[in-house]
Amino acid sequence: MLGIIGAMEEEVASLKEKMQVETVMQLASMEFCKGSLEGKDVVVVRSGIGKVNAAICTQILVDKFQVNAIINTGIAGSLRNEINIGDIVLSSDAMQHDMDATGFGYAFGEIPRMETSDFEADEKLIALAQECCKKVNPEVGIHIGRVVSGDQFISHRHDKEWITKRFGGCCTEMEGAAIAQAAYLNQVPFLIVRAISDKADNSAKMDYAEFEKQAIIHSVNLIVEMVQNLAS
Repeated sequence: MLGIIGAMEEEVASLKEKMQVETVMQLASMEFCKGSLEGKDVVVVRSGIGKVNAAICTQILVDKFQVNAIINTGIAGSLRNEINIGDIVLSSDAMQHDMDATGFGYAFGEIPRMETSDFEADEKLIALAQECCKKVNPEVGIHIGRVVSGDQFISHRHDKEWITKRFGGCCTEMEGAAIAQAAYLNQVPFLIVRAISDKADNSAKMDYAEFEKQAIIHSVNLIVEMVQNLAS
């Protein structure tokens, strides 16, 4: 069973349209749609915004649906000049930029009393996503690197520069690292997929509504192709 967490309602709706939905369950104010997609068992859900919602959603997927892998899709702000609006970032790993226990001698982003704070995505899912994206979204740039998350929308250049200096990530958003941590604790493989919506510094020129429409198309194309090529 594959768990698919969508950040955008429209994205989740597009996936549901392509599914054969068998059951719908309301848990923690989230709608979990269980069924099949491209002949594979899946659960599709919109988590809501922020790390707490994302972590709760992930744990429900593990406990209630016994998923054996999780893919999270959504949008993010670029942290690198070469990663442009419309490009796709596939997580190599994920960290939380707003985890700050430096007062106790920990580094920024380091989670006290945990053996790791950068949660590595599944290499097989990364490779599959890269191959599938090249096939279904050939016009889109693909980047593999760190996703950095926090309960903040990053829109100022100095915040972007601080995060980039401290964490060296590819993009920043608000859910991925929480999903990654929950998946890690449950020993479930995961991958975060992010379409770049802005440069995380208020410099975006593209019309957001138009971008969102294209991002949904690219993300859904990628997810469907990945599911089709996953081993049963």
